[in-house]
Amino acid sequence: MKTFRTGRDPSAAAGGEGVSGPVQEKRVRLKFRAHIEMGQSPPSSEYSTAPADGLPFLQGTADFGVMSPTPQVYCGSPTKVARSGDILFSVRAPVGELNVADQEYGIGRGLCAIRPHAGWHRRFAWWALHEARPQLGFVSTGSTYEAVATEDVGNLSVEVATPGAQRAIADYLDRETARIDALIAAKERVLALLAEKRRALITRAVTRGLDPNAPLRDSGIPWLGEIPAHWELKRLKHVGRAIIGLTFDPANTVTDGSGVLVLRASNVRDQRIVLEDNLYVSMEIPDDLRTREGDILICSRSGSRALIGKNALIDSASAGLSFGAFMTVFRSPHNAFLFYVFNSPLFDYQAGAFSTSTINQLTVETLNGMEVPLPPQPEQEAIVAWLRQKISGLHAAAVAIDRSLALLRERRSALIAAAVTGQIDVGETSDSDTEHQNNIGEKP
Repeated sequence: MKTFRTGRDPSAAAGGEGVSGPVQEKRVRLKFRAHIEMGQSPPSSEYSTAPADGLPFLQGTADFGVMSPTPQVYCGSPTKVARSGDILFSVRAPVGELNVADQEYGIGRGLCAIRPHAGWHRRFAWWALHEARPQLGFVSTGSTYEAVATEDVGNLSVEVATPGAQRAIADYLDRETARIDALIAAKERVLALLAEKRRALITRAVTRGLDPNAPLRDSGIPWLGEIPAHWELKRLKHVGRAIIGLTFDPANTVTDGSGVLVLRASNVRDQRIVLEDNLYVSMEIPDDLRTREGDILICSRSGSRALIGKNALIDSASAGLSFGAFMTVFRSPHNAFLFYVFNSPLFDYQAGAFSTSTINQLTVETLNGMEVPLPPQPEQEAIVAWLRQKISGLHAAAVAIDRSLALLRERRSALIAAAVTGQIDVGETSDSDTEHQNNIGEKP
Protein backbone atom coordinates (compact mmCIF):
# COMPACT_ATOMS: atom_id res chain seq x y z
CA MET A 1 0.00 0.00 0.00
CA LYS A 2 1.33 3.41 -0.94
CA THR A 3 1.81 6.19 1.57
CA PHE A 4 -0.85 8.86 1.12
CA ARG A 5 0.19 12.34 0.04
CA THR A 6 -2.43 14.77 -1.18
CA GLY A 7 0.04 16.47 -3.52
CA ARG A 8 -1.15 18.63 -6.39
CA ASP A 9 -3.86 17.08 -8.50
CA PRO A 10 -3.22 18.00 -12.17
CA SER A 11 -6.96 17.78 -12.85
CA ALA A 12 -7.67 20.71 -10.50
CA ALA A 13 -9.41 23.50 -12.35
CA ALA A 14 -8.72 27.21 -12.11
CA GLY A 15 -9.51 28.79 -8.80
CA GLY A 16 -7.44 26.51 -6.57
CA GLU A 17 -5.38 27.88 -3.75
CA GLY A 18 -2.20 26.22 -2.44
CA VAL A 19 -2.14 25.70 1.32
CA SER A 20 1.01 25.06 3.33
CA GLY A 21 1.05 22.28 5.90
CA PRO A 22 2.83 19.07 6.89
CA VAL A 23 2.07 17.89 3.35
CA GLN A 24 1.64 20.25 0.40
CA GLU A 25 -2.12 20.50 -0.11
CA LYS A 26 -4.33 21.71 -2.93
CA ARG A 27 -7.78 23.18 -2.48
CA VAL A 28 -10.22 24.39 -5.10
CA ARG A 29 -13.56 26.10 -4.98
CA LEU A 30 -16.53 23.73 -4.98
CA LYS A 31 -17.96 25.23 -8.17
CA PHE A 32 -14.95 23.84 -10.06
CA ARG A 33 -15.43 20.34 -8.64
CA ALA A 34 -19.19 19.82 -8.81
CA HIS A 35 -22.42 20.96 -10.38
CA ILE A 36 -24.55 22.82 -7.85
CA GLU A 37 -28.32 22.68 -8.36
CA MET A 38 -30.02 25.23 -6.11
CA GLY A 39 -33.56 24.30 -5.09
CA GLN A 40 -36.68 26.20 -6.01
CA SER A 41 -40.15 25.92 -4.51
CA PRO A 42 -43.18 25.52 -6.79
CA PRO A 43 -46.58 26.97 -5.76
CA SER A 44 -48.15 25.16 -2.78
CA SER A 45 -50.96 23.98 -5.07
CA GLU A 46 -48.42 21.64 -6.71
CA TYR A 47 -47.84 19.65 -3.50
CA SER A 48 -49.60 16.43 -2.53
CA THR A 49 -49.27 13.71 0.09
CA ALA A 50 -50.01 11.00 -2.48
CA PRO A 51 -46.91 9.28 -3.93
CA ALA A 52 -48.69 8.78 -7.25
CA ASP A 53 -48.87 12.55 -7.73
CA GLY A 54 -45.23 13.11 -8.66
CA LEU A 55 -41.67 13.08 -7.38
CA PRO A 56 -40.98 13.05 -3.65
CA PHE A 57 -40.30 16.66 -2.69
CA LEU A 58 -37.92 18.04 -0.06
CA GLN A 59 -38.22 21.63 1.13
CA GLY A 60 -35.42 21.52 3.70
CA THR A 61 -33.92 19.33 6.41
CA ALA A 62 -37.19 18.35 8.10
CA ASP A 63 -37.23 15.06 6.15
CA PHE A 64 -33.50 14.34 6.50
CA GLY A 65 -32.51 11.01 7.98
CA VAL A 66 -29.17 9.63 9.13
CA MET A 67 -28.05 9.27 5.51
CA SER A 68 -31.06 9.73 3.22
CA PRO A 69 -34.42 11.52 3.50
CA THR A 70 -37.88 10.15 4.20
CA PRO A 71 -40.20 12.35 2.10
CA GLN A 72 -43.64 13.42 3.30
CA VAL A 73 -44.92 15.32 0.26
CA TYR A 74 -44.82 14.94 -3.51
CA CYS A 75 -44.78 17.38 -6.40
CA GLY A 76 -46.08 16.84 -9.92
CA SER A 77 -43.85 19.43 -11.57
CA PRO A 78 -40.80 20.25 -9.46
CA THR A 79 -38.68 23.05 -10.89
CA LYS A 80 -35.40 21.67 -9.59
CA VAL A 81 -34.50 17.99 -9.25
CA ALA A 82 -31.76 16.14 -7.38
CA ARG A 83 -30.59 12.95 -9.05
CA SER A 84 -29.98 9.69 -7.24
CA GLY A 85 -26.49 9.86 -5.73
CA ASP A 86 -26.43 13.66 -5.42
CA ILE A 87 -25.36 15.13 -2.10
CA LEU A 88 -28.17 17.18 -0.55
CA PHE A 89 -26.87 20.28 1.20
CA SER A 90 -28.95 22.58 3.40
CA VAL A 91 -28.69 26.29 2.52
CA ARG A 92 -31.09 27.44 5.23
CA ALA A 93 -30.89 26.91 8.97
CA PRO A 94 -29.41 24.60 9.98
CA VAL A 95 -26.96 25.52 7.20
CA GLY A 96 -24.61 22.76 6.03
CA GLU A 97 -26.63 19.69 7.02
CA LEU A 98 -25.97 16.81 4.62
CA ASN A 99 -27.92 13.87 3.23
CA VAL A 100 -27.69 11.68 0.15
CA ALA A 101 -30.38 11.45 -2.52
CA ASP A 102 -31.23 7.74 -2.72
CA GLN A 103 -33.64 8.45 -5.60
CA GLU A 104 -34.76 11.45 -7.62
CA TYR A 105 -36.20 14.26 -5.49
CA GLY A 106 -37.74 17.62 -6.21
CA ILE A 107 -35.88 20.13 -4.04
CA GLY A 108 -37.13 23.39 -2.57
CA ARG A 109 -35.28 26.58 -1.77
CA GLY A 110 -33.94 25.24 1.52
CA LEU A 111 -31.62 22.78 -0.26
CA CYS A 112 -29.16 22.43 -3.07
CA ALA A 113 -27.98 19.26 -4.80
CA ILE A 114 -24.23 18.80 -5.26
CA ARG A 115 -23.23 16.53 -8.15
CA PRO A 116 -19.47 15.80 -8.19
CA HIS A 117 -17.68 16.01 -11.53
CA ALA A 118 -15.67 13.08 -12.87
CA GLY A 119 -12.48 12.69 -10.86
CA TRP A 120 -14.02 13.87 -7.59
CA HIS A 121 -15.44 10.71 -6.11
CA ARG A 122 -18.83 10.93 -4.41
CA ARG A 123 -17.69 9.26 -1.21
CA PHE A 124 -14.68 11.54 -0.89
CA ALA A 125 -16.85 14.57 -1.78
CA TRP A 126 -19.22 13.61 1.05
CA TRP A 127 -16.41 13.82 3.59
CA ALA A 128 -14.78 16.84 1.95
CA LEU A 129 -18.06 18.75 2.35
CA HIS A 130 -18.18 17.81 6.03
CA GLU A 131 -14.70 19.31 6.40
CA ALA A 132 -15.56 22.45 4.40
CA ARG A 133 -18.98 23.37 5.75
CA PRO A 134 -17.76 25.28 8.85
CA GLN A 135 -16.62 27.96 6.38
CA LEU A 136 -20.29 28.88 5.92
CA GLY A 137 -20.50 30.06 9.51
CA PHE A 138 -18.86 33.24 8.31
CA VAL A 139 -21.31 33.97 5.49
CA SER A 140 -24.68 32.98 6.99
CA THR A 141 -27.20 35.78 6.53
CA GLY A 142 -30.75 36.61 7.51
CA SER A 143 -32.38 38.13 10.57
CA THR A 144 -35.02 35.45 11.17
CA TYR A 145 -33.10 32.43 9.87
CA GLU A 146 -29.63 31.69 8.65
CA ALA A 147 -29.23 31.21 4.92
CA VAL A 148 -26.47 31.09 2.34
CA ALA A 149 -26.56 31.97 -1.36
CA THR A 150 -25.46 30.03 -4.45
CA GLU A 151 -22.23 32.01 -4.56
CA ASP A 152 -21.42 31.10 -0.95
CA VAL A 153 -21.82 27.38 -1.62
CA GLY A 154 -19.89 27.56 -4.89
CA ASN A 155 -17.01 29.38 -3.23
CA LEU A 156 -16.52 26.75 -0.54
CA SER A 157 -12.87 25.71 -0.53
CA VAL A 158 -12.70 21.92 -0.80
CA GLU A 159 -9.85 19.42 -0.74
CA VAL A 160 -8.35 17.81 -3.83
CA ALA A 161 -6.56 14.46 -3.88
CA THR A 162 -5.51 11.81 -6.38
CA PRO A 163 -8.16 9.18 -7.19
CA GLY A 164 -6.35 6.56 -5.12
CA ALA A 165 -6.04 8.90 -2.15
CA GLN A 166 -9.73 9.83 -2.38
CA ARG A 167 -10.74 6.19 -2.19
CA ALA A 168 -8.35 5.49 0.71
CA ILE A 169 -9.58 8.49 2.70
CA ALA A 170 -13.23 7.61 2.08
CA ASP A 171 -12.64 3.99 3.12
CA TYR A 172 -10.86 5.11 6.29
CA LEU A 173 -13.53 7.63 7.28
CA ASP A 174 -16.40 5.27 6.50
CA ARG A 175 -14.83 2.74 8.86
CA GLU A 176 -13.67 5.05 11.67
CA THR A 177 -16.76 7.28 11.81
CA ALA A 178 -18.96 4.16 11.90
CA ARG A 179 -17.19 3.17 15.13
CA ILE A 180 -17.72 6.61 16.64
CA ASP A 181 -21.32 6.69 15.45
CA ALA A 182 -21.99 3.36 17.16
CA LEU A 183 -20.69 4.80 20.45
CA ILE A 184 -22.82 7.92 19.99
CA ALA A 185 -25.92 5.83 19.27
CA ALA A 186 -25.34 3.70 22.38
CA LYS A 187 -25.00 6.77 24.60
CA GLU A 188 -28.09 8.36 23.06
CA ARG A 189 -30.04 5.19 23.89
CA VAL A 190 -28.92 5.51 27.51
CA LEU A 191 -30.05 9.15 27.52
CA ALA A 192 -33.45 8.09 26.20
CA LEU A 193 -33.74 5.45 28.94
CA LEU A 194 -32.85 8.02 31.60
CA ALA A 195 -35.52 10.38 30.25
CA GLU A 196 -38.04 7.52 30.21
CA LYS A 197 -37.19 6.62 33.81
CA ARG A 198 -37.50 10.26 34.88
CA ARG A 199 -40.92 10.53 33.26
CA ALA A 200 -42.10 7.28 34.84
CA LEU A 201 -40.99 8.41 38.32
CA ILE A 202 -42.79 11.73 37.93
CA THR A 203 -45.98 10.17 36.56
CA ARG A 204 -46.20 7.63 39.36
CA ALA A 205 -45.52 10.22 42.07
CA VAL A 206 -48.03 12.84 40.86
CA THR A 207 -50.84 10.33 40.27
CA ARG A 208 -50.38 7.80 43.11
CA GLY A 209 -48.16 9.52 45.68
CA LEU A 210 -45.47 7.82 47.76
CA ASP A 211 -47.61 5.46 49.85
CA PRO A 212 -48.18 2.23 47.90
CA ASN A 213 -50.90 1.21 50.38
CA ALA A 214 -52.99 4.38 50.12
CA PRO A 215 -56.68 3.68 49.32
CA LEU A 216 -57.59 4.66 45.77
CA ARG A 217 -60.69 6.04 44.09
CA ASP A 218 -61.72 6.44 40.48
CA SER A 219 -60.90 9.96 39.30
CA GLY A 220 -63.72 9.86 36.77
CA ILE A 221 -61.25 10.77 34.01
CA PRO A 222 -60.43 7.83 31.68
CA TRP A 223 -56.86 8.93 30.89
CA LEU A 224 -56.07 9.54 34.57
CA GLY A 225 -57.62 6.45 36.18
CA GLU A 226 -57.38 5.98 39.94
CA ILE A 227 -55.88 8.48 42.38
CA PRO A 228 -55.44 8.35 46.18
CA ALA A 229 -58.87 8.64 47.81
CA HIS A 230 -57.94 11.69 49.89
CA TRP A 231 -56.59 13.71 46.92
CA GLU A 232 -58.63 16.41 45.22
CA LEU A 233 -59.14 16.89 41.51
CA LYS A 234 -59.09 20.56 40.51
CA ARG A 235 -58.96 22.74 37.45
CA LEU A 236 -55.89 24.95 37.25
CA LYS A 237 -57.99 28.12 37.30
CA HIS A 238 -58.99 27.24 40.86
CA VAL A 239 -55.43 26.82 42.14
CA GLY A 240 -53.51 29.59 40.40
CA ARG A 241 -53.36 32.26 37.73
CA ALA A 242 -52.13 32.18 34.12
CA ILE A 243 -50.46 35.39 32.89
CA ILE A 244 -49.64 36.13 29.24
CA GLY A 245 -46.23 37.71 28.63
CA LEU A 246 -45.02 41.15 27.65
CA THR A 247 -45.84 42.77 24.32
CA PHE A 248 -43.24 45.27 23.17
CA ASP A 249 -42.19 47.20 20.09
CA PRO A 250 -38.91 46.29 18.36
CA ALA A 251 -37.86 49.87 19.06
CA ASN A 252 -37.85 48.97 22.77
CA THR A 253 -35.11 46.36 22.37
CA VAL A 254 -31.57 47.18 23.43
CA THR A 255 -28.41 45.29 22.57
CA ASP A 256 -26.08 46.27 25.37
CA GLY A 257 -27.85 44.31 28.09
CA SER A 258 -28.75 47.48 29.97
CA GLY A 259 -32.50 46.83 29.86
CA VAL A 260 -34.70 44.10 31.32
CA LEU A 261 -34.11 40.56 30.10
CA VAL A 262 -37.20 39.11 28.39
CA LEU A 263 -37.37 35.33 28.65
CA ARG A 264 -38.37 33.46 25.49
CA ALA A 265 -38.66 29.83 24.37
CA SER A 266 -34.92 29.75 23.66
CA ASN A 267 -34.30 30.40 27.36
CA VAL A 268 -36.10 27.19 28.38
CA ARG A 269 -34.02 24.04 28.00
CA ASP A 270 -34.49 20.65 29.65
CA GLN A 271 -36.97 22.06 32.20
CA ARG A 272 -34.42 24.71 33.25
CA ILE A 273 -33.92 28.42 32.60
CA VAL A 274 -30.84 29.04 30.47
CA LEU A 275 -29.65 32.64 30.25
CA GLU A 276 -28.28 32.45 26.71
CA ASP A 277 -29.49 34.04 23.46
CA ASN A 278 -30.86 36.84 25.61
CA LEU A 279 -33.08 39.72 24.53
CA TYR A 280 -33.40 42.96 26.51
CA VAL A 281 -35.95 45.78 26.43
CA SER A 282 -35.86 49.29 27.81
CA MET A 283 -39.38 50.09 29.00
CA GLU A 284 -41.64 50.06 32.04
CA ILE A 285 -42.53 46.49 33.05
CA PRO A 286 -45.77 45.90 35.01
CA ASP A 287 -45.17 44.06 38.27
CA ASP A 288 -47.29 41.08 37.16
CA LEU A 289 -44.99 40.64 34.16
CA ARG A 290 -41.89 40.32 36.33
CA THR A 291 -40.97 36.71 37.06
CA ARG A 292 -41.16 35.53 40.66
CA GLU A 293 -39.35 32.65 42.27
CA GLY A 294 -41.59 29.60 41.99
CA ASP A 295 -43.38 30.72 38.80
CA ILE A 296 -43.74 28.14 36.03
CA LEU A 297 -42.71 29.68 32.69
CA ILE A 298 -44.44 27.99 29.74
CA CYS A 299 -43.91 28.28 26.00
CA SER A 300 -47.51 28.90 24.94
CA ARG A 301 -47.25 30.02 21.32
CA SER A 302 -44.85 29.00 18.56
CA GLY A 303 -44.56 28.07 14.93
CA SER A 304 -43.25 24.71 16.14
CA ARG A 305 -45.76 22.35 17.74
CA ALA A 306 -42.91 20.60 19.56
CA LEU A 307 -42.16 23.72 21.61
CA ILE A 308 -45.69 24.19 22.96
CA GLY A 309 -45.85 23.32 26.65
CA LYS A 310 -42.09 23.40 27.20
CA ASN A 311 -41.64 24.82 30.69
CA ALA A 312 -39.26 25.59 33.54
CA LEU A 313 -39.47 26.63 37.17
CA ILE A 314 -38.26 30.16 37.92
CA ASP A 315 -35.50 30.17 40.54
CA SER A 316 -33.77 33.02 42.37
CA ALA A 317 -31.36 33.60 39.46
CA SER A 318 -34.19 34.11 36.95
CA ALA A 319 -36.59 36.04 39.21
CA GLY A 320 -37.23 39.73 38.51
CA LEU A 321 -37.00 39.32 34.73
CA SER A 322 -39.84 39.59 32.22
CA PHE A 323 -41.22 37.15 29.65
CA GLY A 324 -42.40 37.58 26.07
CA ALA A 325 -45.90 37.50 24.62
CA PHE A 326 -45.38 33.95 23.30
CA MET A 327 -44.81 32.79 26.87
CA THR A 328 -47.20 32.32 29.81
CA VAL A 329 -46.45 32.25 33.51
CA PHE A 330 -48.53 30.09 35.83
CA ARG A 331 -48.44 31.49 39.37
CA SER A 332 -49.68 29.32 42.24
CA PRO A 333 -48.73 28.38 45.81
CA HIS A 334 -48.77 24.76 44.56
CA ASN A 335 -46.20 25.30 41.78
CA ALA A 336 -43.44 23.15 43.26
CA PHE A 337 -45.79 20.16 42.85
CA LEU A 338 -47.51 21.40 39.68
CA PHE A 339 -44.17 21.77 37.92
CA TYR A 340 -43.88 17.99 37.94
CA VAL A 341 -47.48 17.61 36.79
CA PHE A 342 -46.63 19.92 33.88
CA ASN A 343 -43.77 17.59 32.97
CA SER A 344 -45.84 14.41 33.02
CA PRO A 345 -48.29 12.76 30.61
CA LEU A 346 -51.13 14.46 32.53
CA PHE A 347 -50.17 17.67 30.76
CA ASP A 348 -49.76 15.96 27.37
CA TYR A 349 -53.11 14.17 27.58
CA GLN A 350 -54.84 17.53 27.71
CA ALA A 351 -52.89 18.93 24.78
CA GLY A 352 -55.55 18.40 22.11
CA ALA A 353 -56.68 22.01 22.22
CA PHE A 354 -53.17 23.46 21.85
CA SER A 355 -53.15 23.93 18.09
CA THR A 356 -55.48 26.01 15.99
CA SER A 357 -55.89 26.29 12.25
CA THR A 358 -53.53 29.26 12.16
CA ILE A 359 -50.90 28.78 14.86
CA ASN A 360 -49.86 26.37 17.56
CA GLN A 361 -50.80 27.82 20.91
CA LEU A 362 -51.71 27.01 24.48
CA THR A 363 -54.34 29.58 25.40
CA VAL A 364 -55.07 30.80 28.92
CA GLU A 365 -58.53 29.26 28.55
CA THR A 366 -57.05 25.85 27.73
CA LEU A 367 -54.53 26.08 30.56
CA ASN A 368 -57.16 27.16 33.09
CA GLY A 369 -59.41 24.28 32.08
CA MET A 370 -56.83 21.57 32.71
CA GLU A 371 -57.62 19.15 35.53
CA VAL A 372 -54.90 18.07 37.94
CA PRO A 373 -54.79 15.77 40.99
CA LEU A 374 -53.82 17.71 44.11
CA PRO A 375 -52.71 16.09 47.38
CA PRO A 376 -52.71 17.97 50.72
CA GLN A 377 -49.87 20.49 51.03
CA PRO A 378 -47.66 18.40 53.37
CA GLU A 379 -47.91 15.48 50.96
CA GLN A 380 -47.09 17.76 48.02
CA GLU A 381 -43.92 18.84 49.81
CA ALA A 382 -42.93 15.24 50.53
CA ILE A 383 -43.48 14.23 46.89
CA VAL A 384 -41.47 17.23 45.64
CA ALA A 385 -38.57 16.44 48.00
CA TRP A 386 -38.56 12.78 46.93
CA LEU A 387 -38.67 13.65 43.21
CA ARG A 388 -35.89 16.23 43.51
CA GLN A 389 -33.65 13.67 45.18
CA LYS A 390 -34.37 10.96 42.61
CA ILE A 391 -34.18 13.25 39.59
CA SER A 392 -30.95 14.94 40.66
CA GLY A 393 -29.14 11.63 40.27
CA LEU A 394 -30.68 11.05 36.84
CA HIS A 395 -29.80 14.60 35.80
CA ALA A 396 -26.17 14.18 36.88
CA ALA A 397 -25.91 10.99 34.84
CA ALA A 398 -27.48 12.69 31.81
CA VAL A 399 -25.10 15.66 32.07
CA ALA A 400 -22.11 13.30 32.16
CA ILE A 401 -23.37 11.48 29.06
CA ASP A 402 -24.02 14.78 27.26
CA ARG A 403 -20.43 15.81 27.92
CA SER A 404 -19.08 12.54 26.56
CA LEU A 405 -21.32 12.90 23.50
CA ALA A 406 -19.94 16.38 22.87
CA LEU A 407 -16.40 15.00 23.06
CA LEU A 408 -17.24 12.17 20.66
CA ARG A 409 -18.78 14.57 18.15
CA GLU A 410 -15.78 16.86 18.45
CA ARG A 411 -13.48 13.89 17.91
CA ARG A 412 -15.50 12.85 14.86
CA SER A 413 -15.24 16.32 13.28
CA ALA A 414 -11.52 16.53 14.01
CA LEU A 415 -10.95 13.08 12.51
CA ILE A 416 -12.78 14.03 9.31
CA ALA A 417 -10.82 17.27 8.98
CA ALA A 418 -7.49 15.56 9.61
CA ALA A 419 -8.13 12.73 7.14
CA VAL A 420 -9.55 14.91 4.36
CA THR A 421 -6.67 17.40 4.61
CA GLY A 422 -3.99 14.70 4.52
CA GLN A 423 -2.83 14.97 8.14
CA ILE A 424 -3.46 11.25 8.71
CA ASP A 425 -1.53 8.61 6.78
CA VAL A 426 -4.27 6.32 5.43
CA GLY A 427 -2.37 4.89 2.49
CA GLU A 428 -3.50 5.03 -1.13
CA THR A 429 -5.35 2.50 -3.25
CA SER A 430 -4.10 1.59 -6.71
CA ASP A 431 -5.73 3.18 -9.74
CA SER A 432 -7.33 -0.15 -10.69
CA ASP A 433 -9.30 -0.03 -7.44
CA THR A 434 -10.82 3.35 -8.29
CA GLU A 435 -12.36 2.66 -11.66
CA HIS A 436 -15.80 2.60 -10.08
CA GLN A 437 -17.31 4.63 -7.28
CA ASN A 438 -19.18 3.08 -4.40
CA ASN A 439 -22.30 4.93 -3.36
CA ILE A 440 -22.05 7.08 -0.25
CA GLY A 441 -22.61 4.91 2.79
CA GLU A 442 -21.98 1.72 0.78
CA LYS A 443 -19.23 -0.52 2.06
CA PRO A 444 -16.14 -0.46 -0.19
